Amino acid sequence: MKLSARNALKGKVTDIARGQIVAKVKVDIGGQSVTSLVSVEAIDDLGLQIGDEVSAIVKSTEGMLAK
Repeated sequence: MKLSARNALKGKVTDIARGQIVAKVKVDIGGQSVTSLVSVEAIDDLGLQIGDEVSAIVKSTEGMLAK
């Protein structure tokens, strides 16, 4: 996957709190955590689970997860 964003923080998913539409995903980045709000549909599409290695992508005021 290629992205124009240069701020990719690699880490491990430590928690997924699913709501009806949005999930809160917590990622451990070397002892610190980053939390991202992601649609439940995106969580399902990625097959995201606790313990997965992901990259938290930060660009401007938006954040994304890549697996």
